[in-house]
Amino acid sequence: MFGERYFATRQRLTRLMADIAALGRQCGVELSKQLPLTELATGLGPPFLLVACGEVNAGKSAFFNGLLGTHLCPMANLPETNQVVWYRHGDPPRDVEVLPQLREAYRPLPGLRDFNLIDTPGLKAFPTDSSQVTERFLSAAELVAIVLPVANPWGAPGWNMISRLAPDTLNRVILVVQQCDRADPADIGVIQGHLRDLAVKRIGRELPVFAVSAKLAFDARQGPTLDTKRLVASGYPALESFLSAMVCDTAERRAMLDTWRGQVATALRTLEDRLDQQNRSLRQQGGFLEDVENRILQLREEFIVRLPQHLKSVAEVFQLESVGVAMFLRRRLGVLRSLFRVFWGDQTSQTVDSVFIERLQAAVEAVAEQDGDKVVSVCREHRQELDQQVRELMGVDLGADTGCEERLALARTWFVQRVGHAAREGIGNLKVRNQLAKDLLRRNRALKSFLFVTLLLVTAAGLCGVMAIKWIPLGLLGVAALFLVAGFVVGWLAKRVVVADFQERLLDTCDGFARTLKSDYENALRNVFQEYLETLAPIRHHLVAAKSGLEPQQQRWTELFLTLKAIEQDL
Repeated sequence: MFGERYFATRQRLTRLMADIAALGRQCGVELSKQLPLTELATGLGPPFLLVACGEVNAGKSAFFNGLLGTHLCPMANLPETNQVVWYRHGDPPRDVEVLPQLREAYRPLPGLRDFNLIDTPGLKAFPTDSSQVTERFLSAAELVAIVLPVANPWGAPGWNMISRLAPDTLNRVILVVQQCDRADPADIGVIQGHLRDLAVKRIGRELPVFAVSAKLAFDARQGPTLDTKRLVASGYPALESFLSAMVCDTAERRAMLDTWRGQVATALRTLEDRLDQQNRSLRQQGGFLEDVENRILQLREEFIVRLPQHLKSVAEVFQLESVGVAMFLRRRLGVLRSLFRVFWGDQTSQTVDSVFIERLQAAVEAVAEQDGDKVVSVCREHRQELDQQVRELMGVDLGADTGCEERLALARTWFVQRVGHAAREGIGNLKVRNQLAKDLLRRNRALKSFLFVTLLLVTAAGLCGVMAIKWIPLGLLGVAALFLVAGFVVGWLAKRVVVADFQERLLDTCDGFARTLKSDYENALRNVFQEYLETLAPIRHHLVAAKSGLEPQQQRWTELFLTLKAIEQDL
């Protein structure tokens, strides 16, 4: 199609503008000031308007049919065109009566997308109203083809019309000598020369003259392939080359392309600024999130730095519980109770160990609960400050995230349990119970010895009494009583030694217990703050989603920019 290069470029610019407008909507950028969005809806730039005028039966309708290679305009020996017909692209095909003298004919022909054709009545048949409509199109047309029959190209109606045209319109006039297949080829050049001379005489300038045969051009386009020889013989290639030059090389149309190109470039710069702004905003938000995370880690380290103070409280609890469990051991090591356990088995070391572990674990957990409350309170205060900052900077409402409180509550519970479990394991690792068991074993052996001797003496006294031996049973019973009293004294003294040694050993292990607990205490604190860090997930998700949405937009912008550069090179 003639002018294809221009219209292809215009179509590329149209698609490029539409794509840029779509990207602008994605980015939230209004581009109505940069792009002709209203014109985009109907097609960028008006179609090329070609008007054909001439005498009755000069072949104007056939000229259009040969140009498009289809039966666009009806043809007959008698005048077929009695009103101005405006051929435009449209589907379905329809005719719209705009005025009694003007009809719009919509046809689904690809060539009519970029070219609108105006077929006018013959000059001799012009009514006054039709003449006025034709003159309006002549002033707006980009090209006016005066169709002259080869049999009589000197007819007065056509030349009288040319003489009346304004100088501006004459710049867009060509002469088309139609039906050249009916003339001798040798005469065609002579006719064209005479027409140029006549134009100089009548209007003072030469006009482009093209000799064509619409019939040959139409027939050349009817087969499955283009009949090149017949098309060349029709004279249409020269005319089409002239039309292409008018479409592609005129200053007005090139200026329009340059204007649209400039609008596209401006819109792309606007989008580039918007994307850069979004990139800067994301970097700022990423830096803000990093600062928040660093601040949380700083809070964690502040608590860890204060850990010796917390462990001091644990040490105090350990000392108090050591005294308490020593008192429990003293009560349990009563001599009578100890004597009974000689017969039934002594589980004092296990019992004391269990009591100490349970009491110490409960006391340490109570201290850990206080520390956990402080940590959670600090996290809540930080969260309240963070909510407002995030809402202003990112538009993300952290207050809607109800999982934060749940996470902090679970983290506090886990913190207390972790410290309590560490306290239980720490006592087990101290192995205080082993030495206590050994001390109790020695004491119980001593008690058993005294008790055995006492029972042996009592038994001997009984046997002597049965044998009626005087005074000896009383002596034996007296000695047994002495052994029993001695056993009580030894048991009481051993109790004091065992309890004192046990309490001293416990107090000596206090520092070791605190050191053992330190690592677990520190890890438990880290876990609480790690859980708090996890509550920043909505911010991270927001940044990830924003980056994920921005990357395709940046990639799409690059594609559009490269498309513009390719169009600029074509221009």
